[in-house]
Amino acid sequence: QVQLMESGGGSVQAGGTLRLSCTASGYTYGRRCMAWFRLAPGKEREWVAIIEDDGSTYYTDTVKGRFTISKDIAKNTLYLQMDSLKPEDTAMFYCAARFDVTGGCSNHYLWYPAHGQGTQVTVSS
Repeated sequence: QVQLMESGGGSVQAGGTLRLSCTASGYTYGRRCMAWFRLAPGKEREWVAIIEDDGSTYYTDTVKGRFTISKDIAKNTLYLQMDSLKPEDTAMFYCAARFDVTGGCSNHYLWYPAHGQGTQVTVSS
């Protein structure tokens, strides 16, 4: 099993920055897919960013150019650098991971067997 623990959420004003971290423990071997999702009140959960085992990254359109996903394999940690935050970015952010991957990564939340507990990001105008 894999356990994920997020940190780094908080409250900022529009235009501000936050950096989320997600540390994995347990079975963290093989090719990996790691991702960030978010859930805002009254909306469906949406994928935010994905990073494949080879480092390829993908972003949903609303965060392109503002968010950066990265990972530190040695630390088993996933990051999400969020710049130029907007009020519409307010949400609970979740990291997700899948190890021993044999194909490409998915942008579906339930495809990832491991999820963090979530960290709240609040952006005020």
